[in-house]
Amino acid sequence: MIQRTTICLFSALLFVPATLTAIAQSELPQVLVIATGGTIAGEQREPGTLGGGYEIKKTANEIVALIPEARRYARVDTEQFVNLASPSITPEHWLTLARRINSVFDERPEIAGIVVTHGTARLEETAFFLHLTVKSDRPVVVVGAQRPPTGISPDGPLNLLSAIRVAAAPAARGKGALVVMDEKIISARDAQKFFARTGGFGAEEMGVLGIVATHSVEFFYAPARKHTLASDFDVSRITTLPRVDIQYSYAGSAGGNDTDAKAVIVATTGFTPAERVYYEGLQKKGVIVATTFPSGDHVASPPSARDNPIIAIQRMLPLHARILMMLALTKTQDPREIQRIFDLY
Repeated sequence: MIQRTTICLFSALLFVPATLTAIAQSELPQVLVIATGGTIAGEQREPGTLGGGYEIKKTANEIVALIPEARRYARVDTEQFVNLASPSITPEHWLTLARRINSVFDERPEIAGIVVTHGTARLEETAFFLHLTVKSDRPVVVVGAQRPPTGISPDGPLNLLSAIRVAAAPAARGKGALVVMDEKIISARDAQKFFARTGGFGAEEMGVLGIVATHSVEFFYAPARKHTLASDFDVSRITTLPRVDIQYSYAGSAGGNDTDAKAVIVATTGFTPAERVYYEGLQKKGVIVATTFPSGDHVASPPSARDNPIIAIQRMLPLHARILMMLALTKTQDPREIQRIFDLY
């Protein structure tokens, strides 16, 4: 059940910063925070410690209330979508969330942007799905935390404040879905969790689009591939996504196990002879086979096959390639058309 609340961050204060007196509350951008759970909503059993575990309990209203500084940048509404650890987030959640965001943008023209709070384990996957399926040029900013708000030096409050500032910034329009962590603005196409501590999110090459500085939100780059408003994917009537598996290539491998998947993403730097036989067998059964570099870096086109071409994915993480393949399969099963889609996104 989705619950929506308007946060009253603008109540009368004894001392109002000079910047607030210069900007009427009604002139501030409107931002919606949609909460899905994750560490950013955690409450420790032993507050103020490094360990002890935590439960995901804090609501959207509660985590926004931790950052009264947000009143300087936006009028903030909140909505509770779910309150889950992100490993429990499924493709069905992605579909529902994308439809909800599209509905908000259709029904509320006053919304400047949307922030989605999310657990970091699956944050990069949800963000990329939204990058491909949100039908607006207004920003969707996905944010999380590596430490719960009740712990020592929690990173969630600053991350959330940064995300709200980016969602409210006119310069964020047209950039697609964004991941904001540790004051970095990262394209959802390239966002990656490198390690599980603060500073752990980033992207290879030009995936970091800008920064959230003390004085302003600054963009230095913009995505060149198709996304959001220019995307060809419409999930308004899709209830389930095709199954796509990821398999890992390694020395001595004979390929994966039998699969019921419609397609397989193979993270590889080159097939072993036995793997080539295995994947050719899958193709004869009608399974789409695609290859990408394990790190998501460039991979050369595989040898062409006249009847069953292998999809060559360039500069995309296996996790992201799986998501794009799931959406591509809702439009076509033609390998050549799927290759064209991967070349555009």
